[in-house]
Amino acid sequence: MRQTLLPIAILVAALLSLILFPHIKGKPSMNETSNGNPVVVIETSMGSITIELDMQNAPVSSENFLAYVDDGYYAGTIFHRVIPNFMIQGGGITEDMRDKPGGRAPIDNEAQNGLKNERGTLAMARTSDPHSATSQFFINHVDNDFLNFTSESMQGWGYAVFARVVDGMDVVDAIAQVPTGNKGGHQNVPLEAIEITGISRQ
Repeated sequence: MRQTLLPIAILVAALLSLILFPHIKGKPSMNETSNGNPVVVIETSMGSITIELDMQNAPVSSENFLAYVDDGYYAGTIFHRVIPNFMIQGGGITEDMRDKPGGRAPIDNEAQNGLKNERGTLAMARTSDPHSATSQFFINHVDNDFLNFTSESMQGWGYAVFARVVDGMDVVDAIAQVPTGNKGGHQNVPLEAIEITGISRQ
């Protein structure tokens, strides 16, 4: 069996680099940042929005979101609730205003993680039950301090932030300005459907 041997000079250089620069690590993979956070692209009929998840502070919400992403669940859903100077919401309703089947069990609310509902952050949408979030999420169009956690009570739980937009806020701004109306028993629905064509890890 023939073996390939590196020249001695290359081996010496490699050893010296480890000794002199022990802090240098390999580059992060294409689908995560240097701190290990996944990067995900939301493809919409109005453009792309790139987000970075916060696995350290919002592990439950992030893992839940990624499970839906990996399932391909979000394709064919829409941003069904759009309110300028507030937020855009989507991730669970189809264009005919029906709940998309195949959802997962609700998750625990982790809004007490210290992350704030600031412009460009993503948070889990839910019902009046604090622990009812499944697939739907919203992107804060402005700072929404009143959505933040204040106490472990029905009124104080708030909405769990788990990610932030790192590219494509111009798309969020454009979506937030579209004309809306009532449709299928829902208010603030874009008159022309804004489809989420897919969400995938970068």
